[in-house]
Amino acid sequence: MQKLLSNLPLHIGIIMDGNGRWATRRGLPRNLGHKEGMRAVERTIDALIKFDIKVVTFFAFSTENWKRSKEEIEGIFALVRDYL
Repeated sequence: MQKLLSNLPLHIGIIMDGNGRWATRRGLPRNLGHKEGMRAVERTIDALIKFDIKVVTFFAFSTENWKRSKEEIEGIFALVRDYL
C-alpha cells in the first residue's frame, strides 16, 4: 500500500460533466444535478486532502455552457459562489 501511495500525482485535473443529464434521467431539475455535482466536488476534495494531493483543477464551465438557459447558468454560478 505504501508503494501505491508514493506514486500518487501531485496535480489532478477533473472535468465535471453530466450533472444535468444525471438529473434529467431521474426526472429531476437540472440544477439539482449541478448541486449534486458540487457535493461530489466536496467529497473529492476531502479525499484528495487525505491523500495529500496538493493541487486539483476542476474544469466546470465551457464556452458551450453559455448556450444553456439563463436560469440554469445563474443556478450554476450561484452554487459556485455558495460553495466557495
